[in-house]
Amino acid sequence: MSFESPDFRSDISWSTAKTITVFGHDLVDDLVGKVNLGDMGFLELTGRLPTPGESTVFNALTVSLVEHGLTPSAIATRMTRYGAPESLQSAVAAGLLGLGSTFVGSIEGAARYVQEANLDGDLEAEAAVIVEKFVSAKAIVPGIGHPIHKPLDPRAERLFGLLDDAGLGGPQVTLIREVARQAGDALGKVLPVNVTGAIGAIASRLGIDWRVTRGIGVMARAVGLVGHVLEEIRTPTAPAIWREVDEAATRHHE
Repeated sequence: MSFESPDFRSDISWSTAKTITVFGHDLVDDLVGKVNLGDMGFLELTGRLPTPGESTVFNALTVSLVEHGLTPSAIATRMTRYGAPESLQSAVAAGLLGLGSTFVGSIEGAARYVQEANLDGDLEAEAAVIVEKFVSAKAIVPGIGHPIHKPLDPRAERLFGLLDDAGLGGPQVTLIREVARQAGDALGKVLPVNVTGAIGAIASRLGIDWRVTRGIGVMARAVGLVGHVLEEIRTPTAPAIWREVDEAATRHHE
């Protein structure tokens, strides 16, 4: 009996006994010690190394999402570490699993409507179509609004400024700002472009496919969650969280 080898293929990386190649770059000679982690992430998502301006902007995107306090993802990480202290990766994974349409994962939703819009057309009209779609469905417009940061999200404004400084401004940012303005008018609220919306628009400007833009948040937040594991080891919060929740949930039986 003979078996044919399946037609597996990857152009990301390949190895010999003496070399490791990543998108045509020698890992040891061209990348290690010469390329930072953000640039390596850009290479993985685009197949090329960034220009200096793109490097500054992409690294800023990742830095902006590393940390935001005791968010649900950080709490999930801490609680999982409490239950499985032998498995750091499980604790970090638990936090990452919560990066969906409400937290961090909204990058994907924002990038999608930006990339599906006609950026050569009337951006006010394009924004109106986007806003109507979400408002009529009574759904949150991805990348718009924040419970704390208003009237502006300082992280978003910083990222937009860096994009302009790098000479990379484009219609993607104009569109998402218009989406925020029209969404605010339609709902009678102050709805700034938040950091995930800014990242969705900027990632679109950098040519990153919307289907993997959430991965920028995954990369960044993984770093932050490792930090939360370390703090949890040194200064535990999970036992108190568990005790407080349990007491509150069962108080009606007293």
